[in-house]
Amino acid sequence: MTYTDLVPQLSDIARNAGAAIMEIYHQCEGVEIIKKADNSPLTAADKASNAVICEGLEKLPLQYPIVSEENKMVPYETRKSYDFYWLIDPLDGTKEFIKRNGEFTVNIALVHNGKVVLGVVYTPALDELFWAVLGKGAFKASNGNTVSIKAPTFSMQDKGIKVVCSRSHLNDETKAFIDQLNAPDLVSKGSSLKFLELATGNAHVYPRVAPTMEWDTAAAQIILEEAGGKVVQYGTDDPVVYNKENMLNPYFVAYADVQ
Repeated sequence: MTYTDLVPQLSDIARNAGAAIMEIYHQCEGVEIIKKADNSPLTAADKASNAVICEGLEKLPLQYPIVSEENKMVPYETRKSYDFYWLIDPLDGTKEFIKRNGEFTVNIALVHNGKVVLGVVYTPALDELFWAVLGKGAFKASNGNTVSIKAPTFSMQDKGIKVVCSRSHLNDETKAFIDQLNAPDLVSKGSSLKFLELATGNAHVYPRVAPTMEWDTAAAQIILEEAGGKVVQYGTDDPVVYNKENMLNPYFVAYADVQ
């Protein structure tokens, strides 16, 4: 069995998780959502999605350990021995869920020796599914159609580079990065959708000089990479890697096909 053989089942798992999220999302229309309060709709959606994903992964023909934002943290002494493991964020885009703008995602990644080899990202509110397998390209499925996706080619000296920024995180360091560019055009987007803007040709660069966790980025990173882009640690050409002792990501910059 290859990684590609797992994509249809992972796609179903992601869609089912998204359906669980949307059921709660619609139920809580008009209700004030408090971030991560024990009984908030957001917490309920996180947990519902996580349960669907974990149950689905446990039924797959290939069995690997699961590391999830919503599960009890696996100690590094245990994790460091993982050859393969699932890394999931059952609901990425907390602020977007609270704001009810639809820009939140379900993220499932398979990590092998510190590198993501398979990623699936589903956008429940838009019903769009993205996936990539190492060495096999990146794809998008929507409205019954599946197409390959390709990041746009560009140079950092180009005028009008589209810079994708978080709606919720635009600090002084990020502004300084943007100020170096030639008449940049800012594109606001939430959650892991920021990577997908690059992968699908809607933007060129995404500087993240602010905290993220490994589960926030893994699935979308391989989709961007397989579309021709890259994700490197801020100020270096070093890749962003996974299963570190501290699961906090370094600051990074994601690029479309930069020349």
